[in-house]
Amino acid sequence: MAFIEDIVTQLRRLETALNEALLRLQQAQDSEALHDLRVCLRRIRSLLRPLRGCPGATRLDRAAAELGRLTTPLRDLEVLIAELARHRLDWQANVRRSDLQARCRQLLTHPQLIDFPSLLHAWPRRFRRTARRTAKYRLNRRLQRQQRQLRRALADTGYDRHRLRLLIKRLRYAAEAYPQRLPLYPEATACLKAAQNALGDWHDREVWCLQAEHQADLWPLLPLWQVEQRQALARADTLLAALSPALAAKTGGASRS
Repeated sequence: MAFIEDIVTQLRRLETALNEALLRLQQAQDSEALHDLRVCLRRIRSLLRPLRGCPGATRLDRAAAELGRLTTPLRDLEVLIAELARHRLDWQANVRRSDLQARCRQLLTHPQLIDFPSLLHAWPRRFRRTARRTAKYRLNRRLQRQQRQLRRALADTGYDRHRLRLLIKRLRYAAEAYPQRLPLYPEATACLKAAQNALGDWHDREVWCLQAEHQADLWPLLPLWQVEQRQALARADTLLAALSPALAAKTGGASRS
């Protein structure tokens, strides 16, 4: 079925990108390797999450999720280092850069990271062999549920912004993975990306402010981060207000073909 082959093709492409990112991660000077690895994991999860129930899909999805959790503190540190360097706080940046390099070396020896490429390589063959027609129905139903979940969250003004950021990111990547089954017009896609970026800016500054409470060498930037955090949240709230009608008016709905 074309449905199955499209998923396999995407996973094979992501497998190549993930292996390349892992090779680059071994080079301490490649500042984009960790980010690209995490993007690959996120795209893999976007393909697999709606397929939970297919043999092996849940295990592979959970393995990718665990690697995402393992790499999150490293990525947070990497972003902080870039922020410190941007403000010419070289001593603070260099101390943390050495720590980041050591932690990346530890990551490369982690059993879950070592095992994951083999799991990823083996699964498409199993999917071809065991996929059933019900997988397509399950996929459509779960993609629709993701849309509904985000719309309900947007309608709740008290909804946790951290959770909302994850829901937006999840829907955006799902739409990229399954454009025929979760079709979004360009305006809705742009709104998703803008809201995700604004919430990401807010999240970064919240993390940095919390770290500054316990790391005195970050104090010089704390007042600026507090201002930028409030500005980013205000910008995010404006974009979220625009996102809800954009999704309602610009979403074509999941295909049932």
